[in-house]
Amino acid sequence: MSLEAIAVAPTMGTNPTGLVVVLHGWGANAKDLASLVPLLNLNKYQFLFPNAPFPHPYTSVGRMWYDLSSQEYQGIHESRQILKDWLLSLEASTGVPLSRTILSGFSQGAAMTLDVGLGLPLAGLIALSGYMHPLSQSLDEVPPVLIVHGKQDTVVPLKAAQYARDNLIALGVAVQYQEFDMGHEIRPEVLPLIQQFVTARSEER
Repeated sequence: MSLEAIAVAPTMGTNPTGLVVVLHGWGANAKDLASLVPLLNLNKYQFLFPNAPFPHPYTSVGRMWYDLSSQEYQGIHESRQILKDWLLSLEASTGVPLSRTILSGFSQGAAMTLDVGLGLPLAGLIALSGYMHPLSQSLDEVPPVLIVHGKQDTVVPLKAAQYARDNLIALGVAVQYQEFDMGHEIRPEVLPLIQQFVTARSEER
């Protein structure tokens, strides 16, 4: 099973400098974060916004990576494999290797970013207003991680981001961590941080 995705081509040059994959949160869909592209000023990058594989139980237009209405996280194992296989297929369709691909996500999408991305040779990971699942695998590949969270987040508590930061640092992952005075959202002041992280990863490759 593949993932349907919105693709946004680079506006400068024909060959993208890199690829940025953005995973939406629980109950949203691929369109939710696509409006951020012009604001990020990453004109040489291609963006992909995939729809999560499962329909949301409470909204006809929403999707989910797994069900948050029960503690079993139903669907997480399927989503994990689907997302991994899809990411591994992207070089063939985009021409951009994983080593120049940034995986990012918001809320539940951030949790999936850390869950799947820590096991792949990606350029970097971005977790926005997210949390970290217990690790289900050993870490052979440890791309650098940017974690951004709101101090007033009432959906995913700040301590979830701090837990992720501390655990990743303990595992030897290079973590850039930033808190902002905001809730469960992406404020304009977060965008330069994302832009800097993405461009810095490209310069290292």
